[in-house]
Amino acid sequence: MTQTVILGVIGSDAHVVGITILEQALEAAGFDVVNLGVQTSQEEFVEAASANDAEAVLVSSLYGHAKQDCEGFHQRIADADLDVTTYIGGNLAVGQDDFEETRKFFRELGFDRVFDSETDPEDAIEALRADLDMRSTESEQESQTVSA
Repeated sequence: MTQTVILGVIGSDAHVVGITILEQALEAAGFDVVNLGVQTSQEEFVEAASANDAEAVLVSSLYGHAKQDCEGFHQRIADADLDVTTYIGGNLAVGQDDFEETRKFFRELGFDRVFDSETDPEDAIEALRADLDMRSTESEQESQTVSA
């Protein structure tokens, strides 16, 4: 069963190279990727996750304003009654000196994982596989064990 992920760059950010690389890596790893592109609103992420029955939403931001762009994001997800894993990555804060503080901020906003702009796509994919396996049902886990 292919797992669907929604990918996009939030807010007014127009940096496309990172999500293009990530899209190709996710597809090569067997994920069904819906790439929303750049300058994606919170509503577009939520609508795409709902319409595509997605398991995960991956948010990218490189222009340093993700804190403002992501305020209320998880409330919108909850309001849409979605059960998705959420990741965010990139250069998330202007003048970001201590990434652990930035990570803590975004975890408190509700993101399951927070990555800096130097993260290798394979590391994010490995984390995503682990997180989505944790969210699978017991019968799905048993079938994965039996078929392995």
